[in-house]
Amino acid sequence: MLNTTLTFRAIYPAKFFTQLCFITLVTLFCLVFQSFPSIAKPSLETLHRQQLNEILFNIHTYYVDDLKLQNSFVSQPNNDQVEALLEQLDPYSKYLNENELDAIFSNTNGRYTGLGIEVKMNNGRVYIVNTLSNSPAEQAGLQINDEVVAINHQPVMNKSIDEVATLIRESGLDAVNVSIMRKESTALSFSIKRQQITLESVHGYLSDSGVALLSINTFNNHTLHDVARELAKMQVNNSFPLSGLIIDLRDNPGGTLQGAIEVADLFLDSGIIVSTKGRFNEANQRYTAHSGDILEGAPIAVLINENSASAAEILAAALRDNQRATLIGETSFGKGSVQSLIPLGNGNTALKLTTARYYTPLGQSIDGKGITPDVSINQTILSEINQDVIIKNIQELALFSSLLDRQDKKQLTAKQFAIMQ
Repeated sequence: MLNTTLTFRAIYPAKFFTQLCFITLVTLFCLVFQSFPSIAKPSLETLHRQQLNEILFNIHTYYVDDLKLQNSFVSQPNNDQVEALLEQLDPYSKYLNENELDAIFSNTNGRYTGLGIEVKMNNGRVYIVNTLSNSPAEQAGLQINDEVVAINHQPVMNKSIDEVATLIRESGLDAVNVSIMRKESTALSFSIKRQQITLESVHGYLSDSGVALLSINTFNNHTLHDVARELAKMQVNNSFPLSGLIIDLRDNPGGTLQGAIEVADLFLDSGIIVSTKGRFNEANQRYTAHSGDILEGAPIAVLINENSASAAEILAAALRDNQRATLIGETSFGKGSVQSLIPLGNGNTALKLTTARYYTPLGQSIDGKGITPDVSINQTILSEINQDVIIKNIQELALFSSLLDRQDKKQLTAKQFAIMQ
């Protein structure tokens, strides 16, 4: 059931996109319900001796830090010992049962069954940071910043995100009762049925000024194609190359490493996109851009906030460090590690293990620190709904408007030349 040779293939003119496949390791960044640290205890009750040995071997061989386990287990390890070891790892590493593994691969392929909410933990409380378009959650009326108080009447205070996700999945085909607190004073309850959701990772909007807004919600196997398609459609509708592009990565929790690399490569002619460093050879990689900028130098602004994480931070750093984009917004989340899926036993379960840390083109680690924008703007200043307002506000920023002015002059010259011909 577990495909250990997943490929992330993409075809685009004048571009050849690299693959990352750590032998039997499929490198991912955390997705919905996994973008932020998980502190749930692993469920190892049913694991066989062979699988426990596999977990120990993989941690000893591939974990990003050397835990020096050679003499830690004199005899055959038991479940309690392995659970204790897993708790010593970083919060992104964990054992995945069959349902959790299916959820990750569904997300990676652009679909999953659920309510359609993205959440984060803050001081033991669970808050909604996004509702997916046309999802059961959006249709029911759940909103950003709602605090999830209970699932099926079970309080979720101090529960991990994984535990909350499990409570939702346990409802099966029955409706999930979601109790929320809105604006610290209004208690509401919703009955919502889980449905299969197609994750639309990219949305495009073209303004009358020729500046486009491209919102990327997550990075999966289809994001490159979705981005290329949206840009091509907007360029055709504009009847001329875009004057500029605003990439909105706010509340983007991450996704696949490959997706972030491929999208960055669209806008870069050369330069390092990202590098990764770990304890085994395949974890040490450097990814560089190939010739060909899809926008042909048109200015780019990238919007980030405190919930922009993982793959979103890779794209933002790659464009900024290569002097291809201006970053605008708030300091990002700061998740600078790479997780790999390592199959266990017959492949129905896996170990999600941090195998490397990534570094920006300038060689910096953003883990725990995030990326500081070039222009700091409080998120409340930017409308989250009206695309024209977002574009207008960004266009008025001096740092970006000067780039647009130069681009407009270039386009005017090109138009005059076309008319003369």
